[in-house]
Amino acid sequence: MKRVVVIGLGIFGSQLARNLYEGGIEVIAIDKNPDVVQKLKDYSTKAVVADASDREVLESLGIQPKDIAIISFGEDLAASTLLTLHLKELKVETIIVKVPNDDHRRILLKVGASEAIIPEREMAHKVARGIISPNILEFLPISEEYTIVELAPPTSFIGKTLAELDLRRKYNLQVIATRDVLTEKIQLVPKASAVIKDSDILVIIGRVEDIGRLR
Repeated sequence: MKRVVVIGLGIFGSQLARNLYEGGIEVIAIDKNPDVVQKLKDYSTKAVVADASDREVLESLGIQPKDIAIISFGEDLAASTLLTLHLKELKVETIIVKVPNDDHRRILLKVGASEAIIPEREMAHKVARGIISPNILEFLPISEEYTIVELAPPTSFIGKTLAELDLRRKYNLQVIATRDVLTEKIQLVPKASAVIKDSDILVIIGRVEDIGRLR
């Protein structure tokens, strides 16, 4: 079973650990604060009061190279950097670090983090997308320029064929699948003659800016 080690149990770390555990993932939750660790005991495989910046602590927990380590100290660059170095020395392959800004992100990536995320920025993007394009249900970036989205068809789409909508010519977008939410039937690469129903979800690939024009 995949195992995730969440280090730092603030709001982000605690919620992440809980979501992973409820999703069937084995979770080791670590923090120096016994109060927050106590709250995670029922929502993690193992909740530990410890200073994870101490390499001996990491070794005693039996962290393995295939584990996924998530560091969520936030503003504490020194602690995040030291912990990343320790995890690299233990040959942990996947190290994800929560950072507050791009400067911290560059530093953590240089010292060996696999990924450095800024949750506030990503949430701001999500909220903005929901306001700009309320029909977009899911958003999966595949690069800075391109993304895949699940779109609840606007009223103007209902009853029309993909040929009539002509999204490729009008918006430079490609419908790669449809999913009927009532029957859960999925049609990959639907034909141009496919008629869009109000129970359909469209899976679309294209540039972020082009998808933003769908209203």
